[in-house]
Amino acid sequence: MAGKPKLHYFNGRGRMECIRWLLAAAGVEFEEKFIEQPEDLDKLRNDGSLMFQQVPMVEIDGMKLVQTRAILNYIATKYNLYGKDMKERALIDMYSEGVEDLGEMIMHLPLCPPDQKDAKIAQIKERTTNRYFPAFEKVLKNHGQDYLVGNKLSKADIHLVELLYYVEELDPSLLANFPLLKQIQLYPPRQGRRVARSWAPVTAQTTLGTIFFGREQPADR
Repeated sequence: MAGKPKLHYFNGRGRMECIRWLLAAAGVEFEEKFIEQPEDLDKLRNDGSLMFQQVPMVEIDGMKLVQTRAILNYIATKYNLYGKDMKERALIDMYSEGVEDLGEMIMHLPLCPPDQKDAKIAQIKERTTNRYFPAFEKVLKNHGQDYLVGNKLSKADIHLVELLYYVEELDPSLLANFPLLKQIQLYPPRQGRRVARSWAPVTAQTTLGTIFFGREQPADR
């Protein structure tokens, strides 16, 4: 019998958080091995555990997987959170990429220089209310289901609900004009979302601004 997945990352949200949410939504128990000192990261690098010398890294099914998207796609495929065919997977990827675009902006906010922070927050709020939330609200309205794709939970739903909590932390009023998004956040229709929601308070204990040596760099946009 395979052991629990083991997650190697810092004691904070960062790029591991979406992996935690996805595993929680799938009902999978996992272990965390926090990187608390630079020596911890050096050890992973020196023993060959990090293909590209950076985390997150997840030990699962005899593999040491790195690169966030690769890890997410493997977990989603393994636990049937990745659609039923190529068309559904394309939509799931498209929506997940949109979530990531806005999530990257929020994730990097703690690293923003103080004199640029107000402008960055204003930009995030503008993109949230004028670009990303209207798009996802329209998808839910046109689809007419509890989910973004098909009629079952996918990784796109989990990523979106996670994002909604981050936006709510930034400014709860940003959700005011998006009733369908508020509905999936507050009244998750299936057990998967309830499990994922329960993870949020646990990982909110520390923020992105803790230690971030060796993290993946954001993709070029």
